[in-house]
Amino acid sequence: MKPVCKSLFLMASFLCAASALAAETPKPAAATDGDAARGKALFVKDGCYECHGYVGQGNVGLRLAPNPLPWEGIAAYIRNPAGEMPPYVSKVVSDQDVQDIHAYLATISKPTAAGDIPLLRP
Repeated sequence: MKPVCKSLFLMASFLCAASALAAETPKPAAATDGDAARGKALFVKDGCYECHGYVGQGNVGLRLAPNPLPWEGIAAYIRNPAGEMPPYVSKVVSDQDVQDIHAYLATISKPTAAGDIPLLRP
């Protein structure tokens, strides 16, 4: 399978699984805004960066930022992932941890367009 097709297949699988699991999973406690600084530390401590990159840009794992899924969708997916990602039960990564990681991912801005980088302009 070509790398682009594999990436699209994995993304479609991820979205389908996340939405199906979100519908079946009991709703977690009321959401808070989350602590982005704590979320960044957890993203590294829990090893998320190993597959998703330090700023969620994706590599072996899917791109998570900018514009991450809602934290509930992320929680549903990490509890019952598809593919090679290991599951993270709530005893390992709590709902609050997911909210904090989501808050961190939400702070990541879009990369600068190549045309806006002076050294890359023709």
